Amino acid sequence: MRLILGSASPRRLELLAQLGLRPDDVRPPDVDETPLAGETPLAYCQRIARSKAEAVPAGDDEVVLCADTTVALGRRILGKPLDEKDAERMLALLSGRRHRVITAVAVRTGERILERAVATAVKVKRLSHEEVSAYLAGGDWRGKAGAYAIQGPAGAFIPWIQGSFSAVMGLPVYETAQLLRAAGYRATPA
Repeated sequence: MRLILGSASPRRLELLAQLGLRPDDVRPPDVDETPLAGETPLAYCQRIARSKAEAVPAGDDEVVLCADTTVALGRRILGKPLDEKDAERMLALLSGRRHRVITAVAVRTGERILERAVATAVKVKRLSHEEVSAYLAGGDWRGKAGAYAIQGPAGAFIPWIQGSFSAVMGLPVYETAQLLRAAGYRATPA
């Protein structure tokens, strides 16, 4: 059985490597990630992960692994910032507050899709104007939900989390291993 990763994320490749897995192929799908009116962050994240899994072309001997990570501030979904000004707005919203990072994982074999979502509570310290300016100038906010990555420079802004560190990075390692096993994929070290 072949493992297909439906993601272009280098972080997801790194996290799979922690499990000793190297995908046989990487096929990032093209999925509209626009939230639906009134959609909760959890429902949104699950829908996008499932849509990605459904969109990846795969043969009968292939297991497709897809995921979506969303930063949720209450019912508000903080996706990837459109530009630096949007990133600054997101950081201002997160500054000094707790939020949730939700990662939904979908594993598809044939027509069957197995899913799991993991929510992690994250606290961001109160950010100064100087910290935000320096962070934005570094560009690490680009392409990151909520304008940050916990494993990058923004990790210095996070005094604690409650939940899965790997889920905040983009792929909950434990839950992913369980889903792959349930789908019949027998992992062997890469």
